[in-house]
Amino acid sequence: MSREELLPVAIVGGGPVGMALALALHKQDIAAEIFDERERGAGLKDRRTLALSHGSRQTLEWLGAWQGIDATPIHRVHISHCNHAGRTVIRAEDEGVPALGHVASLHEIYKALDKAVAKAGIAYHEHTRISSVHAEAQQASFIAGSAPGMAKLVAYAEGAIDTNKMDPEEINTHDYGQHAVTAIVTSNDAPANAAWERFTPHGPIALLPFGQAFAVVQSCSPEDVARLTAMSAAEYLAQLQSHFADRMHFVGAGPRYTFPLGLRYRRSAIDARQVWLGNAAQTLHPVAGQGFNLALRDARALTRVIVDAVDPGSADVLAAYAANRRVDRRSTIGFTDMLVRLFSNNNPVAGHFRGAGLLGLDVLPPVRSFIARRMMFGARAFF
Repeated sequence: MSREELLPVAIVGGGPVGMALALALHKQDIAAEIFDERERGAGLKDRRTLALSHGSRQTLEWLGAWQGIDATPIHRVHISHCNHAGRTVIRAEDEGVPALGHVASLHEIYKALDKAVAKAGIAYHEHTRISSVHAEAQQASFIAGSAPGMAKLVAYAEGAIDTNKMDPEEINTHDYGQHAVTAIVTSNDAPANAAWERFTPHGPIALLPFGQAFAVVQSCSPEDVARLTAMSAAEYLAQLQSHFADRMHFVGAGPRYTFPLGLRYRRSAIDARQVWLGNAAQTLHPVAGQGFNLALRDARALTRVIVDAVDPGSADVLAAYAANRRVDRRSTIGFTDMLVRLFSNNNPVAGHFRGAGLLGLDVLPPVRSFIARRMMFGARAFF
């Protein structure tokens, strides 16, 4: 399709979220084109790991991309609080699913989605930046690279929220005063297909099964970042071991990477003939691994809302999408934020209550199941 023709949907961003949205629309016979200012294949260089919920696996299967992803299943999630009694274990068998989720490299996900996009014949414009978007009564006009373009709807599916370019009244932000340190570590005695969420006074530590190893996401204060990254592998493993006692024994560690942690989200993810999904709409703390999973739910919900619409960018359609996503979006943001604030402090009294809370989850299967299904499917598990 020529850029001078009117597109039903123009997708800004050719990463996993943008490609997933394009594929979802394609499956419903809604034409869309992808515009990315980077080169196609840029995501293949990203070595981060993601925790995919069971619901995200279902979505990727529906998109025809799951078969190409080398992923490690999670059968159990152990949740505990360092130096306090109380823990709970969520098991796939208790929820009647083959796995609570899977862990995969971001570049594997990118590769599988890119292959599916190419197979579907979806137009992908690399080195093409979308700018000067102007909403009009019947369409949105924009500049794609250096050429004019038009679409009924412009969907922003890539890029974190830039607080310097937005009115403070349009966004909410919170700096947790934490950074994440990530690494791949190995253990000689860890249970297979088990994930761990360990809350410490300095912040949560997630261990995600990744093949025969673990992907670690360790939250810490900004002051500790330099110390953790400067450690030798043996020193780093020793401090990690101190948080897990004798639950397992770590024997190897790869390179460490860091990034700051915070919460940023648009109060409204829609505007005239425009919609924001994924990190473009909300950037979450990784404590519950919900960022990408929420983004996939955004993409699937947007597709469902506009599938029968004459005008996918009309105010009524976008209002319906916002209403559809309100509960899931707000509750996921709130749940993630609550976990960080509740578990990342040294208050001894609060520590005892947190331990009691985890113990309560362990002896109240319906509550534990509610949380498990919320993590797997978002609000659509109940609505």
